[in-house]
Amino acid sequence: MQYGICNLSIVPLRIEASDTSELVSQVLYGDLFKIIEMRKSWCKIRLAFDKYEGWIDTKQFFEITKEDYDTLIVETPKLSSDLIEFVEDSNKQLYTIPLGSQLNGLSLLQHTFDGTITEGEKEKHNLITTAFNYLNTPYLWGGKTPFGIDCSGFTQMVYKMNGYKLLRDASQQATQGEALSFIEESEPGDLAFFDNAEGIITHVGIIMKDNYIIHAHGKVRIDRLDHSGIYNVDKRTHTHKLRVIKKIV
Repeated sequence: MQYGICNLSIVPLRIEASDTSELVSQVLYGDLFKIIEMRKSWCKIRLAFDKYEGWIDTKQFFEITKEDYDTLIVETPKLSSDLIEFVEDSNKQLYTIPLGSQLNGLSLLQHTFDGTITEGEKEKHNLITTAFNYLNTPYLWGGKTPFGIDCSGFTQMVYKMNGYKLLRDASQQATQGEALSFIEESEPGDLAFFDNAEGIITHVGIIMKDNYIIHAHGKVRIDRLDHSGIYNVDKRTHTHKLRVIKKIV
């Protein structure tokens, strides 16, 4: 088994070993992973944080030892907490890194960082404060940054920034936590899940107070939430059908 760490700002994670393949997620600076299959120009990886799998270009990561991986994997994640920051290498060259980049591997990469860091579990109300950092971020299938994000990438990153683990896809996240019977039982920071006509969960958002929800749909936006689902305040129609509400924290 080989191991790696992301040494670039944002690396595409693809469903197949091709530059034209579907983007299923992104590997952010400092993310750790196992290499589970190698090809000439591509490797299939399994991310340490959420066990998500996909293909990355072999030129876009830094190989590490099992000992280094095992050491870093048990540390409390130290995350960059500004929308965009920089790390500097030994040649004084700068690398941009997005919100939520992991900084535990700085010494391993021989990088330095003097920005703001967040770590550990935060109070539940802080989830909404963090979510506002992504407001108006354009929707991007597979995205996980303030420059493009999908619905479950948004919820995962907001929770990650506050010290909590969510799985990657909305359908996976819906298996976590405790189900609530009514919207009235929910608190700001709880997750609302929505399904399609076939009953498959395809969307997730973060509940706010007073029956509002923040979610990624076209962009990260705030809409109304009722027992039917999400009511889009611009289109004046329901856009998503409510399936279940989950309390994670």
